[in-house]
Amino acid sequence: QVQLVQSGGGLVQAGGSLRLSCAASGRTFSSYSIAWIRQAPGKEREFVAAIRWSGGATVYADSLKGRFTISKDNAKNTVYLQMNSLEPEDTAVYYCAAGPRLRSYDSAYDYWGQGTQVTVSS
Repeated sequence: QVQLVQSGGGLVQAGGSLRLSCAASGRTFSSYSIAWIRQAPGKEREFVAAIRWSGGATVYADSLKGRFTISKDNAKNTVYLQMNSLEPEDTAVYYCAAGPRLRSYDSAYDYWGQGTQVTVSS
């Protein structure tokens, strides 16, 4: 079992930045990969980025590469999503999720955080 607790998010103007946090716990989370996945109103879930806890390999959605950065802090057992140059189209509920393999699709992830709202105003 992996437990994920999210923090961060909120309201920001277009062009601004936000950082989301995902604190992981559980006996085996260090063998997992952690992803960020978002869902905008009326749309399907969309993969954003993921990082392998062991070794730190990353994968990004091509459309978001360069604006979003995923990272981790081993000492805090926390994964971050730094979001820069935010656009209104980035408005969504953002979830962190854990899965056994580093994949760029949401169905690869078994354990999910509670979600956090990000709203970007124009």
